[in-house]
Parts: sequence; structure tokens; C-alpha cells
Amino acid sequence: MTKSPFSHAGNQLALFILLLSSVPFCPPVLDSWNATSSPCDWPEIQCSADGFVTGILLKDYNLTGSIPDSISTLENLTVLDLAFNFFPGSFPTAVLNCSKLQYLDLSQNLFVGNIPAGIDRLKSLQYIDLGANNFTGDVPPAIGNLTQLRTLNLYMNLFNGSYPMEISNLVNLENLGLAYNDFSLAAIPPEFESEIPGGLFLLKNLSRVYLYKNRFSGSIPQVIESLNMVEIDLAMNSLTGRIPEDIGKLEKLELLNLFANKLYGEVPPSIGLIPSLKNFRVFKNSLNGTLPPEMGNHSKLEAFEVSDNHFTGNLPDNLCSGGNLFGVVAFNNNLTGEIPKSLGNCQSLRTAQLYGNNLSGEIPLGLWSALNMTSLMLSDNSFSGELPSQVAWNLTRLEINNNKFSGPIPQGLTGLHQLITLLLDGNSLSGELPSEIISWKSLTTLNLARNKLSGPIPPAFGYLPDLLDLDLSQNQLSGEIPPQLGKLKLTSLNLSSNQLTGRIPAEFDNMAYVSSFLHNSLCATTIPNLTNCYAKYRHTKKLSPGILAVVLVLAAILFLITILMTRFLIRDYRRKKLTRDLATWKLTSFQRLDFTEVNILSSLAESNMIGSGGSGKVYKIAVDRADQMLPLRGSGMTRKWIICWRKNFLLRFKSLVLFAMPI
Repeated sequence: MTKSPFSHAGNQLALFILLLSSVPFCPPVLDSWNATSSPCDWPEIQCSADGFVTGILLKDYNLTGSIPDSISTLENLTVLDLAFNFFPGSFPTAVLNCSKLQYLDLSQNLFVGNIPAGIDRLKSLQYIDLGANNFTGDVPPAIGNLTQLRTLNLYMNLFNGSYPMEISNLVNLENLGLAYNDFSLAAIPPEFESEIPGGLFLLKNLSRVYLYKNRFSGSIPQVIESLNMVEIDLAMNSLTGRIPEDIGKLEKLELLNLFANKLYGEVPPSIGLIPSLKNFRVFKNSLNGTLPPEMGNHSKLEAFEVSDNHFTGNLPDNLCSGGNLFGVVAFNNNLTGEIPKSLGNCQSLRTAQLYGNNLSGEIPLGLWSALNMTSLMLSDNSFSGELPSQVAWNLTRLEINNNKFSGPIPQGLTGLHQLITLLLDGNSLSGELPSEIISWKSLTTLNLARNKLSGPIPPAFGYLPDLLDLDLSQNQLSGEIPPQLGKLKLTSLNLSSNQLTGRIPAEFDNMAYVSSFLHNSLCATTIPNLTNCYAKYRHTKKLSPGILAVVLVLAAILFLITILMTRFLIRDYRRKKLTRDLATWKLTSFQRLDFTEVNILSSLAESNMIGSGGSGKVYKIAVDRADQMLPLRGSGMTRKWIICWRKNFLLRFKSLVLFAMPI
């Protein structure tokens, strides 16, 4: 007798209650799982029309605990998605009893151990994703018996056994993801010669192959018949040999990642003709020759990355013909010629990394100011011309060092508020540094070394809040270092080989900056290879021999002038004093005098004394008048005093009082 559609509802309900009981923490979203409703009414459960559970969708619910063995009773289960949870332990082998299972996703959990050897019991399986767990050992050969399988994802595990050659038997396989594993080279079957199985690319339905970040070696299979291929990612292995010509036949190919291998030879020109190609990445190999000239001319190319190879010749002219190109990465090659002018009209471009080549000429003006450009890296070439007044507003990296650019640094370059790195060193830039900084608020690295810049260091450089590395060495900068630079929290500073003078800011006067100020005229107090500021001050007091001789001569002349002036002043003083002393004589004349001082002095003798008293002695002095004598009284005069008075030219005579009257 046929059971009603819900005859198993009780059993199913009991199963889910058991499932919930195994979950230590039940999220609120599962509150609807209760005994009062049918599991088919729960949003996480899918049921068939006749009421049987066919799907359990519990992706990203942060579930933990264990998956109960009773899940095997869900005979009609076709979809089981438990991805992005925290289920631990080994592979839930009870799932192998769900023989109708078509979709199994246990990725992004914490499963460990081996994949069961009986995985092929899931004959109907079309999609299996066990990625991002911790499975180890070998991938079981039985996986090759899942002939209905279209997607096999075993990426990011710890497989360290052999690569299963039986994968080549999966004739319906479309997507293969084995990336980020560590398959043992020694364990790979000898018939593969440590290479990717040749039969892999013979699978007609194969459209996506992800074998990146393993340890595959050998060459890429040269015969490719998987004409539906959309994405090939064999990056980060040890593959050698040449890029297969048959890749050029894959008209649906959108992504080709072969980077970080050991491939050599030329890139087949036919790859440039693929109409669907969007991403072409072959960097970090040993490829040589010229790049496919038609690259980008037949498809809407988005990424072109060929760096770290040995390519020669020019860049393809039409990389941005489709208008979708966002990256040109071709550094560290031997490319020559100029940058294609078409790149100057590529407004979708976000990064151009062409450093380390032999490119020359001027940069297309539009490349400087491309609307979406964030990084322009053109160092170590032979580009020339002047820097433009306007560049892309959202640049974060501008690296054009070691070229032949000339002229001044435009003021507009200081208005890039998102700029993080600015490398202009090793050019022929001239003029003064911008005196004002419009907006370098995000700048962390500024290198202007090895140019011909002159003038002072602007104080505005000291107000860059995020600056960590500053190099202004080998220029012709002059003047003192602005003290504002001391406010910067620098990890490296180089101002060497300029014409700077004065004292370095106190914040830099320590051994951390011992090589930051060489070959200038600067002084410090603690940096040994700079002049000591105190010693320099003392040294300035010591004159050179020539200057010292001049100073001595001038001092001698000044000394002689001083002596002469002193003698002149003394003589003048004595003359004036004599005049004053003579003015102290008082002569009272009652009539015309017919005698002089000589007459008086010669007559001051004892023989002419006519009297003496308390007021002194009285002498008689003969005058020129007949029979007339002049009495003279001298107060306190002695012979010795008179002689002294004569000898000193009348200068010391102070108390002589003269008066004359007729007798």
C-alpha cells in the first residue's frame, strides 16, 4: 500500500529535532523549526511535490556540532548545503547513503582527515565542493567514477598525496578547482611525468580549470580540445616549456592565468586574436620575444600583466580598444619605443606599471590625467619632457624616478589629497620646491633626490601629517633647515649633499639620523660626523693669520693715534691750566707801571728786604722811573719757593699777592 505524502513527516520531524539537538548553539533563524509545523514549511528546507525532503540549505548559519548519522534516512535528499559553518571532525560518511544526492557543499568548515574511498557511492553527484577545509592524504581514485560530475572543488586543503589521474575520466566535468594544495611530486604517477594529465584538456565539456598554487611541474598539455574553456588558471606552480598554440583556438576563453611558473619562449600571436579574452596574466616567467601585436584589438581586454619576463619590442598599440582596460602591468622587461598614444585616451585605466624597461619619449598627456588612474609607475626608463600642471585627482602612487624629466615641480602636483607615494628622484627637475602644499594629507613617502632643485626647504613640508620617508638629497638646496621639519614623525630622512647651513632641528639631533645630513654646512651637538655647534661657535672667534695681521696693524695705528691724542690733550690741558693760574694774579695799578715780572723776580733778595711782620716780608724794587722805588709784600715767600716758582714757569705760584703803590 502506497504511503501518503506526509506519512514520513513524523520521521522527518524527529530527524530534524535530532539535528538541532546536535547543534550547541541554535541561531534565531531556526526558531521556526518546531513540532507544531511541517519541515516543508521551514524556509531552509526544500520538499518535493509529494512532501519528501529534497534539500537542506543551511549555508553560513555559524553552525557547529556534528551531523547526525540519521541524515542517511533522507532517501530523497538531492541538495545538501552546509557551507560556511563550523562543523568539525571527519567527513560525514552517513551522507554516502543519500544515493540521490546531486549537490554536496561542505566547503569552509573544519573537517579533517581523508575523503572516503567510497565517495563514488554518490553516483548521481554533479556538484561537490569540499574546499577550504583541512582534508589530508590522497584524493581517492574513486572520484573518477563520478561520471555525472560537472564541478569538482577540492581547493585549499592539505592534500599531500598523489594527483588522481582518474579525474581525466570525468567526461562531463566543467569546473575543476584544486588550487592551494600541496600535491606531492614524487607521488604523481610516472606515466604523467610529473605533468598535468594530458587527458585533462581533452574533456569536451571542461570550461574552468583552477590548478593554481600547487607543485605541478612539466609542460602544459599541448593538445587542447576543451573548446568550451572559459577560464584556465595554472598559476603559481613549477610548469616549464612553452605556452600551447592551441590556446589560441579557445574562442570562449576569458581568463588565462599562467603567472609565477617557469615558462619560456614566445607568447603565441593567436592568443591576441581571442575575441572573448579579458584577463591575460603571464608575469613572472622567462618568456621572451615580442608581445602579440593584436592583443586588445579583438576583445574587451581588462587586465594585461606581463611583468618580470624578457619581452622586447613595443607595447601593443591597441590594448584599450575595447574601452575596458583597467591595468597595464609590464615592468621589468626589455621593452623599447614609446607608450602607445591610445593609452592616453583610455579613461578606464586604473594602473600603469611600466617601470624597469627601455621606454622613451614623452608620456601621453591623457595618461597623466586618466579619470580613474590611481597608480602611475614609470620609473627606470628614459622618459623625458616636463611634468604636467594637472594629473589624475585620485592618484595614490606616482613613481617616475630615474628618467629624464626636466623643468619645475608644478604647484598643482601638491593638490593630490589621496597621494601616498611620490617618487621624482633621479631626474633633471629644477627650480625651487613648491612653497605651498595644497593637500598632501595622505603622503607617506616623498623622494625628490638627485635632481637640480634649488632654494630653501619650504616650512610647509613640516606640516605633512602622515609623512614617514623624506629624501631631498643631492640637490642644490640652501639656507637653514626649517624647524617645522622637526614636527614630522619620520622613519627615514636624507638631506645629504646640498648647501644647507645652520643648526639641524633638535628633534633630529640624535644617532638615528647619523647619515641624514652629510655633505652640507650643518652643525649638531650629538651627531659625530657633523661639526659640533659649540666648537663651531668657538672657532668663529679665532681669526686667520691674514685677518689677525690686519687687526694688529689697525690696533697699532689706533694705539699711536691714542697716544698722540693723549699728549695733545695733556698739552692743551696744561696750557689752559697755566692760563687759569695766571688769572689768579691780582695787580692793582694806581698809575702806569714801568716794570715787569722779571724786575720783580730778580729783586726778591734779602738785600732788598725793608721789613717783615706777621703778614710777611716787604721788599723794595727799583723801577725805570728816576729815583722811584716799589715796595712789594710777599705772603709766605721763601727762597726755595721762589726758585721752584721760577723753574716751573710760574705754574705753581698760587699765593703770591702783588700790590704796588708809590713811596
